[in-house]
This record gives sequence, structure tokens and C-alpha cells, in this order.
Amino acid sequence: MKKAVVTGGAGFIGSHIARELVAREYETHIIDNLSGGKRERVPAGATLHEVDILDTARVTEIMQGADAVFHLAALPRVPFSIDFPQESNRANVDGTVSVLTASRDARVRRVVYAASSSAYGEQPVLPYTEDMRPSPMNPYGLQKYIGELYAGVFNAVYGLEAVSLRYFNVYGPNMDPEGGYALAIPKFLAQAKAGIPLTITADGKQTRDFTHVRDVVRANMLAMESKNVGKGEAINIGAGRNVSVNELAELIAPGEKREYIPARAEAHDTLADIKKAKELLGWEPEVKLEDGIAELVREWGIR
Repeated sequence: MKKAVVTGGAGFIGSHIARELVAREYETHIIDNLSGGKRERVPAGATLHEVDILDTARVTEIMQGADAVFHLAALPRVPFSIDFPQESNRANVDGTVSVLTASRDARVRRVVYAASSSAYGEQPVLPYTEDMRPSPMNPYGLQKYIGELYAGVFNAVYGLEAVSLRYFNVYGPNMDPEGGYALAIPKFLAQAKAGIPLTITADGKQTRDFTHVRDVVRANMLAMESKNVGKGEAINIGAGRNVSVNELAELIAPGEKREYIPARAEAHDTLADIKKAKELLGWEPEVKLEDGIAELVREWGIR
């Protein structure tokens, strides 16, 4: 039985990856300090270690004998990083260096790093391609990009296989609708269920590339297995299609009232070019946004 470790495995995306690893009969270990993760998300069959990723010695112990590490632990979201740049930097930059160091010392074969499309910032043309110069507009985007650079350096200097997957607006079951930093989709779902206006930043005409978590999990499994990657590459993982936030709101709650709030420091539009993912991983998305949203609307009992 192969062993895999998921940092942040009690979080939204991490728990889905851990569940897939268990289904594939991996000895699955989760490292999560539960600052954002939830114990109830840990799948049956996985072992939870309530440890902070900054505890490099303890993380190294847990990783001993692991074939692959999926590094998802982070203090996510743009607004939080703007409000608390030092705290988010410790988790997202120092934490990533700790995980990479532990992976090196434990002789892990490959690290799959959860990067972010936030690294692109505002680009002059769409879609975003991996050869564009990153231009992060906020601390979170910068921190996630620094993590990519560290992954590449650890490959070049120490021979640690690493690949960075740049996620574009991941959504799906078990997203967290709570708090001031919640993502648009779960927030809209919670507001629609409560019968209150949907809160939209700026004028809602900004566009995003929404990617279903099941597609993201497949990309991670391919990144773990593929012989074409491991040298610190950055690969877009997106739907290759974007919609406006207003269109998204209409998909979730047609005709419902909306409340517009001030804009924040992030790109107006995002759209992934996914040719590299097709070429290196043999991956392309399978879940259409309309189908993914309809599934969530049913699960939430909205209509």
C-alpha cells in the first residue's frame, strides 16, 4: 500500500483529494491544524494529525515513507491576506517552505502544490497562459506565487519532484459559506436559501473561470502519477470558460434581489488556457458549470 500525505486535508479541496486517495487504497495521512479545516470533513480511512505545517520536525516524521505529498494547507482568500498580510505570509510562504523541507528530508518522491490563478493578477489579454509574467495584485496572489518558485528551487537544488497546479476558482460540495472571506458560490447559496439579497462586489460584470472540485481532484491524481511533470512546472487547472458574477448569481437564484458592495483588489477577469494541462497531464474538465451549480442547488434544497 502506497502512502500519501495531504496538508490541509480537512479543508474543502484537501478533503476531496484525501477521499479519492482512500478510494484508491492509499495509506492516507492528513496534516491540518483545523484553523480552517473541519474534523468532520476527514474521510473514513484517513489518519488526521492535528499539527501545524510550521512544525517541520513533526511534519517530517509524518511524511516518512510517503510517495506523494499534496500541499493544500494555507490561509486562503484575497481579503484575508489584505487584512492580515503577516499572518497569511507565515502560513502561505513559511508554511510552504516547511512542507518542502520536510518532503525533502523524508525523501518523498513528489510534491503536488496547490498554486493559484491569483498569481497572474491583471493581464492585458485572455486567456491566461503559463508563460505570462505573473503580476499579483494582493498578498495572497504573491504568497502563492512565491510557493511555486520555492517548489521549482527545491527541484533544482535538492532534486525533489514538484509540480504546481494553478487553480481557478474551485467550487463544489462542502464549501464553507461562513465568514467575511467566503467565496461567491457558497455565499450565494446560503443567501438564496435564507431568502436574502445576494451580495455582489463592484458591478458584478467581472468574470471568473469556475472549476469543479471533482475536476481538480482528477488533475491532482494525474499530477501525482504523470511522468511528464515533476520539475517545478506551473500548470493551469481551470474550466477554460468564464462567466460574470451576475451570470453566476442568476444560475443560483434566478430573479432574486442583489446588493452591490465595494470592489476589492483583484483582477477584473480570469480565464485559463488549459493546453498545457491537456498536453502534460492528459487532463481536461468534465463538469459543466451549469451542471455543477444545479447539483449544489439541489443539495442545498433551494429549488
